[in-house]
Amino acid sequence: MPTVSVIIPAYNRANVLDRAVTSVLNQNYQDFEIIVVDDASSDNTQEIVDGLNDKRIKYIRHDKNSGEAAARNTGIEAAAGKYIASQDSDDEWLPGKLERQVILLESSPREVGVAYTGFWRVEGNAKVYFPPERIDRKEGDVHRELLRGNFVGTPTTVVKKECFQKMGGFDERLRHLVDWEMWIRISQLYEFICINEPLVLSYSMADAVSANAFALIEAHEYILEKHVEKFARDKSVLAGEQYWIGNLWCKIGNKKRGREYFKKAIRAMPLSPKYLGALALSFLSQKKYNCLVALKQKILDTRYSREKS
Repeated sequence: MPTVSVIIPAYNRANVLDRAVTSVLNQNYQDFEIIVVDDASSDNTQEIVDGLNDKRIKYIRHDKNSGEAAARNTGIEAAAGKYIASQDSDDEWLPGKLERQVILLESSPREVGVAYTGFWRVEGNAKVYFPPERIDRKEGDVHRELLRGNFVGTPTTVVKKECFQKMGGFDERLRHLVDWEMWIRISQLYEFICINEPLVLSYSMADAVSANAFALIEAHEYILEKHVEKFARDKSVLAGEQYWIGNLWCKIGNKKRGREYFKKAIRAMPLSPKYLGALALSFLSQKKYNCLVALKQKILDTRYSREKS
């Protein structure tokens, strides 16, 4: 039986799937199986998988498109390994990634459930390093830090299978941020350990779920509602998530809805100039608001990229 089961959900990614699977096959560590879960693709995904001609690759196809969470759960259910590694169909692992994570997990205390690495988010000719330097706590008990936002990329993780057995699978009601919601749950009982080096290349795809603003907002609102008690334990954490949702609403033009969330953040943290300023900015024109938000993000991304170059 393999030590590691690598789960790769795929939906109409035949043009890049070969790169993702090959990056797993080229790992220094070879004690693994690969489970490609085809979420009812309409392209030649199966042909690509068959063409790789490796007995360690298992191919499972859904009869209907059910989403990323369902695909990952199908893979986990079929997995024989004691560790579950995740890969995305459009990303690439560097050769030493899996070996270093397995060694780390094997030598870590029992309470460690997840080993993850840094990664480059690549978009065109630009790249940004994650996890960013602003993350205060990247290892150990990261539950509170994760409530502030996700910094653990799914393709960077190797997870003890027992984590999913205890905490349940990915939430299939979510179409986006399924990894963040999962890490919030796992981090309640398990510690995380980080190899803070870029061992994964994550490519931004124009048609990815992350490009759908409404899906992103819906996911944030769902997660906040599902875990509201956890967020509410720390007013700064709660206000931060409310601000984030408000900003997303404003960016797509629904500033009335955005102001509702900014006001909630202010009620949680009445003296915060950040949330008071956000409320004030929401009364600017749409163009000015989006320009200021984009400028702020560009400055942050450039700074973090330079720190890791």
